[in-house]
Amino acid sequence: MMNGHHGILAAGPVEGHSLGVVAVAAHPGGRIAASTSLDSFVRVFDIDSNATVTTLEAPPSEAWLMQFDPKGELLAVAGGGSCSVKIWNTTSWKLEQSLTVPKAENGADGKAADKVGLGKFVLGVAWSMDGKNLACSTMDGTVAIFDVGKGKLIHTLEGHNMPVRSLVFSPADNHVLFTACDDKHIHMYDARSRMLVSAFSGHASWVLSVDASPEGAAIATGSSDKTVRLWDLKMRASIQTVTDHTDQVWAVAFRPSGEGSSSGRLASVSDDKSISLYEYT
Repeated sequence: MMNGHHGILAAGPVEGHSLGVVAVAAHPGGRIAASTSLDSFVRVFDIDSNATVTTLEAPPSEAWLMQFDPKGELLAVAGGGSCSVKIWNTTSWKLEQSLTVPKAENGADGKAADKVGLGKFVLGVAWSMDGKNLACSTMDGTVAIFDVGKGKLIHTLEGHNMPVRSLVFSPADNHVLFTACDDKHIHMYDARSRMLVSAFSGHASWVLSVDASPEGAAIATGSSDKTVRLWDLKMRASIQTVTDHTDQVWAVAFRPSGEGSSSGRLASVSDDKSISLYEYT
């Protein structure tokens, strides 16, 4: 169950972009973080001092959601209208790969990705826990699975027909992927076989965010229906709905395992200008 409280948590403003900030991602090491913006730049900064480590250019489009790989060696950034995902090396901060999400799947060789103008608007990215595969979500609901080592599209996952704004791999299984969609549903896929394992319904509006608990037994979702839901994966059902927020919930995140006490293990962020923290047991 979850018990929550909310408030504004701030240690001072973190500035550096010329347009709106879309997302923030923390490096697994905990010392640096990165922020994406509509200004087409990715700013990497020191968390304690706010000093800029480097600024990455992501033209010709804005930068959307991003995630460091589990080892912290690579940073993947969803490129929105560029129809691509850009991957930077976090040691040299050089661009290593640019993966295009094609409009039509032409098999696992990814040839369609080489044709200009055939891509899809990319909203989100998620690394598998072994760092081998990268899932990319799009505006039309397609989810593309890439083999990062080979730089190739493996296949796409079907089932959604509206924007998938958030996705996450299970910490307990490298092939289990959860997606949150504007169609009000959360899907659970076997990303290796392309099978839709389960579909979760209960939200009254767009599902904007999903995260998996560290032990892989539950997921949490945030929605434009102003609620946060906790889902038990064995039961395949919602076991709690939290109504603390008064506006749409754009993000939910579990505390990684082994960090501090059990208090505040789940956080949610809303357009009501608040951050809610919940005890998850």
